[in-house]
Amino acid sequence: MIHKILADIKTELARLLETYDLDEAPGIIIEKPKDDAHGDFATNIALRLARPLRKNPQLIAEELAGRLDLGKLCLEKAEAASGFINFFIDRRQLSKIVFQILSEKTAYGNLGIGKGEHINIEFVSANPTGYLHIGHGRGAAYGDSLARIMRKAGYRVSTEHYVNDAGNQIHNLTLSIYERYKELFGLPAQLGEDSYHGPEIIEIAERIKEKKGDHYLSNPYYDDFRAFGLEFLLDGLKKDLREFRVEFDTWFSEQSLYDSGEVEGTLKHLQAKGYTYEKDGAVWLKTTLFGDEKDRVLVKSDGSLTYLAPDIAYHANKLKRRFTQLIDVLGADHHGYVKRLKAAIAFLGGNPDLLDIQILQMVRALRGGEEVKMSKRSGKAITLRDLIDEVGTDALRFMYVEKALNTHMDLDLDLAVKHSNENPVYYVQYAYARIASVFRVSEEQNIPLLDIDEFRTLDFGKVGKLLLLLAEYPLVIEEAAEKRLPHKIPQYLLNLAAALHGYYNDEKIITDDPVATSERLALVKAVQIVIKDGLGLIGVGVKERM
Repeated sequence: MIHKILADIKTELARLLETYDLDEAPGIIIEKPKDDAHGDFATNIALRLARPLRKNPQLIAEELAGRLDLGKLCLEKAEAASGFINFFIDRRQLSKIVFQILSEKTAYGNLGIGKGEHINIEFVSANPTGYLHIGHGRGAAYGDSLARIMRKAGYRVSTEHYVNDAGNQIHNLTLSIYERYKELFGLPAQLGEDSYHGPEIIEIAERIKEKKGDHYLSNPYYDDFRAFGLEFLLDGLKKDLREFRVEFDTWFSEQSLYDSGEVEGTLKHLQAKGYTYEKDGAVWLKTTLFGDEKDRVLVKSDGSLTYLAPDIAYHANKLKRRFTQLIDVLGADHHGYVKRLKAAIAFLGGNPDLLDIQILQMVRALRGGEEVKMSKRSGKAITLRDLIDEVGTDALRFMYVEKALNTHMDLDLDLAVKHSNENPVYYVQYAYARIASVFRVSEEQNIPLLDIDEFRTLDFGKVGKLLLLLAEYPLVIEEAAEKRLPHKIPQYLLNLAAALHGYYNDEKIITDDPVATSERLALVKAVQIVIKDGLGLIGVGVKERM
């Protein structure tokens, strides 16, 4: 509905611009003002016409606003202010959105903007050498929420976790497990700086001892320890992510790129195309051709590969799978990776613009206003499992997604468990629960619900904010999907919850008038549907009672 109203306003303005002597009419942009007093929506078209028309922008705005057919455009009024045209939508027309929501239910807000697109979103992609930490949690919440939102918007989305099961870390993991295994038999464990010291390594060693006893003290151990360690840690990682409500369509093995010959084939392709050169015994990639500050080493002088080599092969594999867009969610320490990966895609014959790299900023956990640095579980970095155990998935996912990914964030653990309106997830879930309680009361009192197809008693002055927010839900989904901004959803839900709480506190829902009661129940039911759907887009559940 709101899309059509805004489209009709643009069309009408464009028609009016044709009556002016313009070489080229500027594009018409309609945006939501920061201040509600400046209308539901506004355009600066008069300011942009001032120079070509050599006329005061306020006079242009007054002229255009005065020529608009308000009734045809579902507008209550259009006013000129400081060169802007502010639009106020007719609340009676806007109230029809309630019946659309009640009819469409969870399909409300579904869009078709992603038709023909197939998006690959890769996120988390943690080394399977230990527990997921607090930063992985932010990436997981972002990537999974973005996937849900983009599917709602009509995109075909595949989510992917790149399993770093090759390379030196896995080698060090295997050796670390063996040293802990030896230790269980009274032998000294030789653990160095590159070793893994977490309690999960000891647990893996204990499991192997339970199954095989001292078998590996006198027999080859490496392949078995590597396989068992990887399986154990990946199972734990998948379990934690499932509890965090994150499921991946694909778990892609780095090792498979070596086994299939794709890494070797990619290197040969880059060399054959002249994108590499040798220097100081190493093979370098000419990433400076595409804006990188320096060329990058692909093959070290000792013949071993850098991380860049399998990463390029991995993206070559993605290109072969014909995704129309690749979204990589990477950690804060990967800023330098953006240009080199885009360069690599160009070298592979792909379009670098297909790759969209989202960089997540650092997260701090706070308790009592002080940063929490140590995990109860591992004695090292605080883990996602610690956070889930302490505050729960709902609060964690909401608070992770509430902040834009490119900003540093403080995760207030005290706030996350508060049963008060200060806690953002509590505030939104409480709005849903309040509506649920109203319907329980109506059932207990056997209040008949009348079929409502238009509002006769509703005070549009009191519900105008709610109606506008309900109508804007598809716009929020569109912006969140197209601009990769999942935080727009929790911010919207907080505004919707605030409007609901305000209405609930000011207005009696169940009255002696069956028509008024039915109308108010229809309104809050629509709000409840949108709250549940919006929370689902960020992986947060609802509560019937609080």
